[in-house]
Amino acid sequence: MQEKKYILVVDNDATRRHQIETVLAFVGEYFHVFAEEEIDQYLAEVPNVLTIILCGDVSEKLQNIIKSQPTYPFIYHDVIDRKQLSGYVNVIGELTRPLNYAQLTELVHHSHQYHNNLPSKRGFNRPNSLFRSLVGTSSAMQEVRFLIEQVASTSASVLILGESGTGKEVVARNIHNLSERSKGPFVPVNCGAIPADLLESELFGHEKGAFTGAISTRKGRFEMAEGGTLFLDEIGDMPQPMQVKLLRVLQERTFERVGGAKSLKANVRIVAATHQHLEDMIKTNHFREDLYYRLNVFPIETPSLRERKEDIPLLLQELISRFSAEQGQSVRFTEQAIESLKEHTWAGNVRELSNLIERMIIMYGEQVVNVGQLPLKYQHLDIDDYQPEYPEELQEREAINEMFSGADDEDEDEDEEEAMAQTSSADASADSGNILDVLPNNGLNLKEYLADLEISLINQALGKNDWVVARSAELLGMRRTTLVEKMRKYNLQKVS
Repeated sequence: MQEKKYILVVDNDATRRHQIETVLAFVGEYFHVFAEEEIDQYLAEVPNVLTIILCGDVSEKLQNIIKSQPTYPFIYHDVIDRKQLSGYVNVIGELTRPLNYAQLTELVHHSHQYHNNLPSKRGFNRPNSLFRSLVGTSSAMQEVRFLIEQVASTSASVLILGESGTGKEVVARNIHNLSERSKGPFVPVNCGAIPADLLESELFGHEKGAFTGAISTRKGRFEMAEGGTLFLDEIGDMPQPMQVKLLRVLQERTFERVGGAKSLKANVRIVAATHQHLEDMIKTNHFREDLYYRLNVFPIETPSLRERKEDIPLLLQELISRFSAEQGQSVRFTEQAIESLKEHTWAGNVRELSNLIERMIIMYGEQVVNVGQLPLKYQHLDIDDYQPEYPEELQEREAINEMFSGADDEDEDEDEEEAMAQTSSADASADSGNILDVLPNNGLNLKEYLADLEISLINQALGKNDWVVARSAELLGMRRTTLVEKMRKYNLQKVS
């Protein structure tokens, strides 16, 4: 049986408390209404809080409670200074005046979603694991997985191509793990990170006294990878002299340590990777053509993240799980935030996405991140115009909300419409020609009449402001989002 969740209303005004209590009782939610001085008592005694509504003046004490309770969503109503609540992720909405069923029901839905999206505490004690899986269901990733399966069981050299941050080492590790050499070592070397004069010693090792500082014999990466896989990352940055020596090892499968005369066998599989266009480098004599064809026996191209944006939700889930295991902290993204991330170009690919998640965990750990909390460069979506796809279990409640919203919107906008009718009656009568101030003897359809009046006034306001929605909404005395919804309802569009 599902546990009851309570709405807590904090208000020092007795009259306003009674009004809110009446509306909540009508809605059918469980609630407690009390003054600010009692909030500590209720937070301690009520185990399951759905949301907390703050009314009137938001004191420093209440601001500290918002900050210290990130798992509770907060709603504000009739607040004197709204700036006091800016910057808090868990402040999810506002109840405007007059209170109505549709608005309250919508914010209750948001509160339930906030709780559902909170990071789970389960799995934080799992052993730390590397991110080795190839995440994604896109056709591009399915092709990569297919190629890996085809080549893994062979001894062919593999060249992995792709932009920085696309997971080339992840592909190399999967090739190794699926091969017959999986019980052997996987040894990665970044050829661009090692100085040219040290790269030979790093790969092949050196004998004692081979050069100044060689105080003992040292094995190279080829010997370390014996029986396994040697991953040569950024092979395009390898200097020309080393390219010649690597080519010899690939051809003869033998090498010598620096300063040594004994030939050593290299029972190693080579997997190389680069973000550069090696064929263009061959034309400019920066990369050897014979080495290219030795490495490029089986090429695999890793797709950029912008080419497989449909994989972003799965990548978010996998990366968040990894950070949860490593750091014991997590974060969740709303549907709007995920849609906004899908619109980003992702020049840094998966690595950039991983860095963003780590940044969000640092800033909003254990909270839910919406579009407004993303860094500005990732905000590609106007949250006001976003229409989420509700799960099936919410569709019934949404339908009920719509049934009430018609009547409630009329009640909510009654004063609005009356004021607009008074201030704009002259323009309305001149433009529409069918606005009545006397009830006909045979009556009329009031709903259609009011709808026609509303369409007429909205069209006039939009026309006067060259269809700038924000200024038109201000002229009509309503919020921009309300006007956008009415334009969508009546299918009002600017005629070009």
